[in-house]
Amino acid sequence: MKSLLNKYTLSLIYLAFIFLIFTSKSFAQNKKNTEKHTVAAYVWPSCHDEKMSREALWSEGIGEWEVIKKGNPRFEGHYQPRLPLWGYKMDNDSKAWETKIEAATDHGVNAFIFDWYWYGGKPFIEGALNDGFLKAKNKDKMKFYIMWANHDAMGSTWNYHKYPNDTLLWKGTVDWENYKIIVARVINQYFKQPNYYKIDDNPVFSIYNLENLITSFKGIEGTIKALEYMRNEVKKAGFPDVHIQAIGRGNEVQGVRLVGKSFSEGKSINELIAALKINSITMYNWNSPGILEDYLKYGEGAMKVREKWDSLLTVPFFPCISVGWDNSPRFPKQGKESVIHLNSNPETFATYLQKTKNYVDNHPNQPKLIVINAWNEWVEGSYLEPDMKFGYGYLEAVKNVMSGKYDKYK
Repeated sequence: MKSLLNKYTLSLIYLAFIFLIFTSKSFAQNKKNTEKHTVAAYVWPSCHDEKMSREALWSEGIGEWEVIKKGNPRFEGHYQPRLPLWGYKMDNDSKAWETKIEAATDHGVNAFIFDWYWYGGKPFIEGALNDGFLKAKNKDKMKFYIMWANHDAMGSTWNYHKYPNDTLLWKGTVDWENYKIIVARVINQYFKQPNYYKIDDNPVFSIYNLENLITSFKGIEGTIKALEYMRNEVKKAGFPDVHIQAIGRGNEVQGVRLVGKSFSEGKSINELIAALKINSITMYNWNSPGILEDYLKYGEGAMKVREKWDSLLTVPFFPCISVGWDNSPRFPKQGKESVIHLNSNPETFATYLQKTKNYVDNHPNQPKLIVINAWNEWVEGSYLEPDMKFGYGYLEAVKNVMSGKYDKYK
């Protein structure tokens, strides 16, 4: 009898062991499926005064509010100028950021992606992050990460009142000397912040323009060396690695891409991703082969682009959703055909946000990251911040969808 009991006990222990192995694997597989959503909104940090931007672009001392305030209606019912509910707050004001952080976190936005610039051997419009967000008393309620906006800067885009013709102010390319300074700066000034957003303990570093990066280092082989240098420096700083995120392009008509053919050196998208060891792809905003005027049609095209990326990639694709589009304050000749003005409201935005949430929930093996354009792209008509037309409507839409409040969005 004792022998039978011992055998029975051993059998139970064995079954318990097998159960633990199975459940631990199951837990690991489902861990990402149960983790909290990260809703990250881009921050365009242009609305403050600094010497470099005042001398080159916005002389009135209020940053790009100068251009935003000059927006004018081009057709009947055109909402211009856009009017912020909170007033024209400087985005390097830490008190203003305390209000932004409270509003964001109260409505389901829990991360910011700061557009970050380096022009002419020095940082550009960095004050919104350094003096604004990072000095806010409640900054730890919010995650953040950096998108290196390494595109060329055209004066006619950022202030056509001053530059009526195409004028290149700064190139987005860098040399090795500047690149090493950039790497050290982002690691020490940002990655080491306790609220910097990480995936698998790796700080996320997003790169806007791979073409300029490849040009900077004279081809793909040079770019591989540059990114390896960054990975090594990040490891020296005590992190396991860096998560490199690239910004994708494309629309439903022309297809999707990371770089043009002249930059790819014959590599496919996935071959380029593998060569550069890119960890994920996202987008800055919805792209279109021509603004469709109707937000619903704009969104339909964006969903087709999302499907193309999803079927193609060997790395995670983190979906982006745009609030709208109207950059007419930057371009004096734009009319209604260049502006999203039909069906553009919090309700339609919520519908596409629900589709975006469904996408990440249906990809349980990747982090639940949703990217929104944008927190404050006032000059492009794509912002979550409250305005005088919709109030907190767009933020309420985020809150309702992310909390599962409205079944009608599902």
